[in-house]
Amino acid sequence: MKALLVTAAALCAAALASAAPIEFDFKDPKGVNNVVFKTDAPLESINGTATAISGKITFDPENPQTVAGKIVVEAASLHLGNPMQQEHLHGNGWLDVAKFPEITFESEGAKNVKTHDNVTTADIAGKMTIKGTTQSISVPVKLTYLKDKLQARTGKPGDLLVLRATFAVKRSDFGINSGKMQDKVADDIELSLSLAGAAPRK
Repeated sequence: MKALLVTAAALCAAALASAAPIEFDFKDPKGVNNVVFKTDAPLESINGTATAISGKITFDPENPQTVAGKIVVEAASLHLGNPMQQEHLHGNGWLDVAKFPEITFESEGAKNVKTHDNVTTADIAGKMTIKGTTQSISVPVKLTYLKDKLQARTGKPGDLLVLRATFAVKRSDFGINSGKMQDKVADDIELSLSLAGAAPRK
């Protein structure tokens, strides 16, 4: 009887351990993680990238609706192919990266959560901060949980969480040259995130 109780307790402990949320670190030393931003206007199309990305997300494969976390982009890492455009983008008229070094999104809850196999889609509500202004937005995301796949990427045992999202924000909502230069830079800016977070095992 005692042995049966010990076995049951061990099984319960294992079940609780396996159900615990996993923390994924999105700081990528390889610089593979990226955000693509683009905007179209009557006179030109502007496309760029950002690669200095960090943040942590907790994800429970058994309870994906509890996903939570924060993604941070270094504003100075936003890159445009045209050096003059990039200088303007980083300057105080636009993003003012010296004064506002981070662009952030922090989740506050998930809705419309659907999971099939290892892929979860959801609408993540949260707070986005650009140039010191914070707005509530909802972002459609796809999360792919890759158990035991960290070793193939880094040589260390652990899991990966791949995040994909495409959505738009209005620069006027964040005080980025609101109402100005719309013949060259549209108000709507499309953002596409392609990120992988790591959860190494100790």
